[in-house]
Amino acid sequence: MSTRVLGEEHPDTLRSMGDLAMTLWEQSDYAGARRLEERVLEVKTRVMGAAHPDTLTAMGNLAVTLGAQGDHAGSRRLEERVLEARTRVLGEEHPDTLTSMNNLAFTLHQAGDLAGAVRLLRKCLAGRRQVLGEDHPDTVATAEFLKRFQAQPG
Repeated sequence: MSTRVLGEEHPDTLRSMGDLAMTLWEQSDYAGARRLEERVLEVKTRVMGAAHPDTLTAMGNLAVTLGAQGDHAGSRRLEERVLEARTRVLGEEHPDTLTSMNNLAFTLHQAGDLAGAVRLLRKCLAGRRQVLGEDHPDTVATAEFLKRFQAQPG
């Protein structure tokens, strides 16, 4: 209905599409989520530009879905683009940039690059400690993941 009434490019329509994609993802319908996420990303890129925060969030969401589908190379390419853009636009210590760094580390881990994942998580943890503080939930989570990754062989 939102598409019909407001149009496909309206922010409320795009938000609804993103919400539906998230619901599909949570139901393990990764193919359905991917179709919607690809469409949202295409429209946001065209309307808002490739470096807009909402576009980068859409790209990151698609990257997570690709990873869930086992397309680690595709997920990595998107995560790297998001991290590069956020670093350039927001700076290396911005919380969104640190989240992108954390997400890319997980993608590297899923793809079997444990050393790359650990290296990136260390950098992310240092940034989160400095920006968010030692007790922030994101800092604590990154520290726990780093411990877990460092305990793995290889």
